[in-house]
Amino acid sequence: MNPAKSSKPQAPPPRSEGGAVSLARRRPARGAKRVLDESDTRRALTRIAHEILERNRGAGDLCLIGVRTRGVPLARRLRTLIERIEGQSVSLGEVDTAAHRDDRPTEGARPRTSIDFDLTGKRVILVDDVLYTGRSVRAALDALIEHGRPDQVQLAVLVDRGHRELPIRADYVGKNIPTSHRERVTVHLADIDGEEAVYIERLLEEK
Repeated sequence: MNPAKSSKPQAPPPRSEGGAVSLARRRPARGAKRVLDESDTRRALTRIAHEILERNRGAGDLCLIGVRTRGVPLARRLRTLIERIEGQSVSLGEVDTAAHRDDRPTEGARPRTSIDFDLTGKRVILVDDVLYTGRSVRAALDALIEHGRPDQVQLAVLVDRGHRELPIRADYVGKNIPTSHRERVTVHLADIDGEEAVYIERLLEEK
């Protein structure tokens, strides 16, 4: 998603759901504005966990599916919170959208989806870090259907930054953050990036 920045200016990378490129580890760019910190993230996830349980009247038939990459650790955290509140186990999986994207080449993509249970009859909570155009979510839905026919799919995101290109809406949102197309939102998680924060970064103009 967001590669480490050097002092040399770089052109904007290909757009993804947060408006960034997926890499293993992120560092904030120079001039990036932090909009959520560790406490904000913890509170947002705790609230989402309670909202999920309230809407679904408990954790029965619930499962959480994280969208790679940073949706996966977020789904793990939500599962921990839900299990702690309800005192019952919740199934967890992860989905890779690489082979289902319609806005980038998919030839040769090797999906790393890991769902070792049947989704049929389940209420699936699809978890992602940033909701932007909606194309990552559309691809994730296509990938999910290969593993059964859930009763319902609900979407939980840490950040909704607007600018939808498809009729997709999140059911649970940690934070709505207004942005422009010339910005990207990067979610940094301690599990992957060594820090807990959400940043808005200004993209450099292409020359």
